[in-house]
Amino acid sequence: MTPLSLPLLYLLLHFLPALSLEFLFNSFNSSDLILVGDAKIDSSVIRLTSDSNQNSIGRAFYPTKINMKPTSNSTKISSFSTSFVFSVYPQISSNPGVGFAFVISNTTSPPNALPDQYFGLFSNSKKPSVFPLIAIEFDTGQNPEFNDPDGNHVGIDLDNIESVITETAGYYDSVSGNFTPVNMRSGNNVRAWIDFEGSNFQVNVTIAPIGVNKPSKPLLSYTNSVIADYVSDEMFVGFSASKFTWVEIQRVLAWSFSDTGTARDLNTTNLPNFVPKSVSSLSSGAIVGISVACVAVLVVFLTGVHWFWRRRRVLEGEDEEIEDWELEYWPHRFSYEELGQATSGFSEENLLGKGGFGTVYKGNLAANNNEVAVKCVNHDSKQGLREFMAEISSIGRLQQKNLVPMRGWCRKGKELLLVYDYMPNGSLNDWIFDKPKKVLDWKGRRRVLTDVAAGLNYLHHGYNEVVLHRDIKSSNILLDKDMRGRLGDFGLAKLYQHGGVPNTTRLVGTLGYLAPELASLAAPTAASDVYSFGVVILEVVSGRRPIETCSKEDDPFLLIDWVRELYCEGKVSEACDDTVKSECEVEEIEMVLKLGLACCHPDPQHRPSMKEVVAIFSDGVLSLPENVEAELAHGVCSGSDGNNAGLPLHSTEPQSQV
Repeated sequence: MTPLSLPLLYLLLHFLPALSLEFLFNSFNSSDLILVGDAKIDSSVIRLTSDSNQNSIGRAFYPTKINMKPTSNSTKISSFSTSFVFSVYPQISSNPGVGFAFVISNTTSPPNALPDQYFGLFSNSKKPSVFPLIAIEFDTGQNPEFNDPDGNHVGIDLDNIESVITETAGYYDSVSGNFTPVNMRSGNNVRAWIDFEGSNFQVNVTIAPIGVNKPSKPLLSYTNSVIADYVSDEMFVGFSASKFTWVEIQRVLAWSFSDTGTARDLNTTNLPNFVPKSVSSLSSGAIVGISVACVAVLVVFLTGVHWFWRRRRVLEGEDEEIEDWELEYWPHRFSYEELGQATSGFSEENLLGKGGFGTVYKGNLAANNNEVAVKCVNHDSKQGLREFMAEISSIGRLQQKNLVPMRGWCRKGKELLLVYDYMPNGSLNDWIFDKPKKVLDWKGRRRVLTDVAAGLNYLHHGYNEVVLHRDIKSSNILLDKDMRGRLGDFGLAKLYQHGGVPNTTRLVGTLGYLAPELASLAAPTAASDVYSFGVVILEVVSGRRPIETCSKEDDPFLLIDWVRELYCEGKVSEACDDTVKSECEVEEIEMVLKLGLACCHPDPQHRPSMKEVVAIFSDGVLSLPENVEAELAHGVCSGSDGNNAGLPLHSTEPQSQV
């Protein structure tokens, strides 16, 4: 080699453009991709999540990284074009959906990624971060916490589950320009095009059903130079999905990619269709005849089976009546034997606690080895039980990270058993009052209050009905393995339409947390839930219970009256628990205590909404907004009649679940 050869070779390597990347898959093999978690190749298509795992995450990436920047510090980014065909199909259409995401990431395992509604990509941190991760989400569920517009939309996410831009799924007709919606959760094959124009810092996303040519106008377009902050010099491209307990099958059937121009066209004519086929080749008369015959045979068969089964159960003394109306309700119905085995026969060793509304046992389900909490509830009447189950069915569909998920139920006679996820760190009550065994620091206390406020805000404003919890207290706030707060125990909850009024006037709940207006047996409202949450704030900050009895001769100590007196004397910070007083600023203690008092305002019209409470906790401010401060000052120090004015010092209903 001549002396000039090495410098010449260096110059050639330095100035030659990077190798381009282009591929096309009309079907897939396992060797084609990097498969992470539960992702797999099933019948030549990518299947992202599993049927069996409760919290499933799956990712599939092309094994070669694409060049996105000339150098790590460069502000210039490359372009690419990609197209793929996907299918999302739920096992039960009424269950909440999640969807999946196309991902550009510098790692196949993003840090702190969560399942459920986080696509297996993001954490639940509220702090803004800049990590090389861009996702285009094809979201089939609505989560108001993330400002989702609906349960069928496309969005662009910059290292955050909350999208910078979203649009309802659909396409613009290239001729008429009219918008046509596309249901991404029908199981039908949908095609997506993503054009990443690095020179303009622009991302265009287009979707359409199979058979429709690429529309000339994209569904959404995002242009911002901030995109460069979320791109590293080399990045993986692929797909990611996660799910709840319910099965939602996310598939990618074909994929093309090019970083030098438009991605090659896909052959969509021979792709499999995963929507169950209906019988269409027969005449209508034949279909009717076959249907009638099948129904008749099925009725006779089921009647015989049911008679034989009931006779055997009666003879064996194990009769467990299942009525037709029970089959209408969701979630999953467990058998009594299954829950008995899970709890070792509802043994004392598995007992978690007892209360006026039921007994709770820890269980371990043999089918999937999941730990659960089983609550046993007695109900007086069959009609009352049926009404109760109708509401439990609706409540069981609630999905928000700060609520304890319900997994199913069971009925035996007048006993109803509710199955929830087990929370390993017990209740907030344990960590505040079970001293000196457990002590929760100030940061943990405020984080739990923030979590529960978000959960309660979802109940009041984020669901398709208003959900009144009616028994908010520290013992009903549970802590998961990460010490995050989750609101549980919906045994007394009521639902009603937004703008309506709940159809109950019964006084239920727990003494010390009841809003004073409930003494007149007025219908409960969201404001009465806010009051109970305000009491929780005060007990969490002060470390004192809402009602304490010093001796038989003394009047009971009422926490709200005590904190109000301190507030009116200008020394509300003295109500802070001594164990955490040194961990935070006086201004922060005062702000949180004032917020608790504002929530406990004697007049429900002057209490803040949970939206306002969440905003205050999220902003990290050290003072209340002026309107909340003004409402607090109005009436609190002017002869208010106290915490539970007019309420008896005993509960007229079973006080609560454990």
